[in-house]
Amino acid sequence: MTTTATPSTAGSSGAPPLEFVEVRHLVKEFPVTAGAVMQRKIGSVKAVSDVSLTISKGETFGLVGESGCGKTTIGRVMVGLEKPTSGEIWFDGEDIAKLRGRDFRRKRRDLQLMFQDPYASLDPRMRVGSIIREPLTVQKIGNGKERDARVSQLLQEVGLSPKAADLYPHEFSGGQRQRIGLARALALNPKLIVADEPVSALDVSIRSQILNLMNSLQETHGLTYLVISHDLSVVKYLADRIAVMYLGKLVELAPSDVIYQQPAHPYSLGLINAIPEPDPKRERAKDIRPVVGELPSALNPPSGCRFRTRCPRAQEICAEEEPPLRSFGPRHLAACHFPLLSPVATA
Repeated sequence: MTTTATPSTAGSSGAPPLEFVEVRHLVKEFPVTAGAVMQRKIGSVKAVSDVSLTISKGETFGLVGESGCGKTTIGRVMVGLEKPTSGEIWFDGEDIAKLRGRDFRRKRRDLQLMFQDPYASLDPRMRVGSIIREPLTVQKIGNGKERDARVSQLLQEVGLSPKAADLYPHEFSGGQRQRIGLARALALNPKLIVADEPVSALDVSIRSQILNLMNSLQETHGLTYLVISHDLSVVKYLADRIAVMYLGKLVELAPSDVIYQQPAHPYSLGLINAIPEPDPKRERAKDIRPVVGELPSALNPPSGCRFRTRCPRAQEICAEEEPPLRSFGPRHLAACHFPLLSPVATA
């Protein structure tokens, strides 16, 4: 699979895309209002603040961070469940942030979402066959027999019997329900699947089965994945590259092996150290540098570097200036005034 070197740095708005997916200076804020009758805006939750990144065709791109960092919001904006406050989202040659009506519905076939909760995302009143068939019906693809055949094919692809089409979601285990969700996401032959915490609601013994299935389906269908997770062990297994987010900001981006072996940002190191070791001796021997303190409010984020209130390396400049993304090697970027590595000098 291919990877790209940096987030999108296109200078002019509307410039032709360089990659399969380009997120350019994405901002998403949610208004906060007060008043029972005459509501007025008193602030905004800054969920995503000027994030740029690229995803290559056929790549698995991991987006990680604590709850509240904005990673799920990026996924929802990319598939059209939320509209960006500003910025561009180029997908396969089109800025989908500007598409409306029929044009967006046509493009929507190529963008699908795997939800975090495999039970809440399935209508309990619908049979599995109807759930998987629904995207085909909405997009007016095929006739009745062709749709039924497609449902049977999809169920077999995700490791379920075609007879499962006649059952209801509550008759399946959590892992089986996530397979159903994956079959629904595949129904329209998408090019990009946004997987939001795809295994967080599953038992540990089932997670590897779903992750292996995702890998297998990626090879079969030529899929591109955006995998969103707070669990770095999951992202490490799947992703070619990983972007680390903190409070709406991108703080580090690197190939998967690089970010685990040589993280440049203190927050990335804290997340890595939080991954438990199966060997108790290795767990006790770890040089633990935990991320301490509470996540600040996205309603009023800290000035300068947003991580400074929890960073052991923070100094005065961290409150005054926001650190830019700097290079720390091939395809490795981080935003920190006092990083764990020495930045690469640029000409």
